[in-house]
Amino acid sequence: MYELYTWGTPNGRKVSIALEELALDYKVKAINITKDEQFAPDFLAISPNNKIPALVDSKANFALMESGAILIYLADKVGELLPPSGEERYEVLQWLMMQMGSVGPMLGQTHHFVKFNKGKSAYAEERYASETNRIYGVLDKQLSTSQFLTKSFSIADIATWPWISRFEWQEIDFSKYPNLLRWYLEIADRPATQRGYDVPQTGAEIPRP
Repeated sequence: MYELYTWGTPNGRKVSIALEELALDYKVKAINITKDEQFAPDFLAISPNNKIPALVDSKANFALMESGAILIYLADKVGELLPPSGEERYEVLQWLMMQMGSVGPMLGQTHHFVKFNKGKSAYAEERYASETNRIYGVLDKQLSTSQFLTKSFSIADIATWPWISRFEWQEIDFSKYPNLLRWYLEIADRPATQRGYDVPQTGAEIPRP
């Protein structure tokens, strides 16, 4: 049994979708970040960086923070969504690392300046909106020759998809990125995505362009 400490954010949704794809039993423990519950001592003992998601593998008595590390751990435990070795494994990991180092941080800044603080810094709005569109272009080009980010559906797709699901916050014109749109809708239609999206249950629905 796994315990998932999470909230309804892109990083949190990565892990709940992965747990559903891997058909693993898990218990949800909501950490309401709007009420600063991520700073509670009990949670900090599991996630010292005070960020969701965090995962506890009760059977192994093992706790893990950081969504990318959790995805690798779960995929390796089950032997799915990440090749065990060789070049194909590293192809998945490179796109996972792009999500961790580029897609998440840059799109997150777009949310901050374009969605929540519009009009406060024209420079920041232009900088992060431009970078967001550049990233969309990189993903769209990759998906022009492949159904998924790599040869098969993987944790790289699971990690990236929830950030693209915030396209409305990023003021994206999807007509410029038809391959990414096709990929987005295909993953949105996966039963595991639909089950894992609204975790913890707050009534959130998958956005549709």
